[in-house]
Amino acid sequence: MSNELRNIIPTPPPPGDKIFATQQVSSEFYREVQHRQELQRYCEWYYATAALHRQELQKMRRELNIFGLFVRNRC
Repeated sequence: MSNELRNIIPTPPPPGDKIFATQQVSSEFYREVQHRQELQRYCEWYYATAALHRQELQKMRRELNIFGLFVRNRC
């Protein structure tokens, strides 16, 4: 077929198998991206919470342990 006829005659649409395969791959890719974004958000939250807990622990270690005074007297 000459180049002139290729411009006039449209190419046939791809078979249905390829359309569904493309849709399947794109939906799997979207799910993977969404999963990774959720995991990234969770990791950021986890690290921020862990840092806050470490700060609170250091603060608690510097405070006077009032409960320890009551426990020592009973033993």
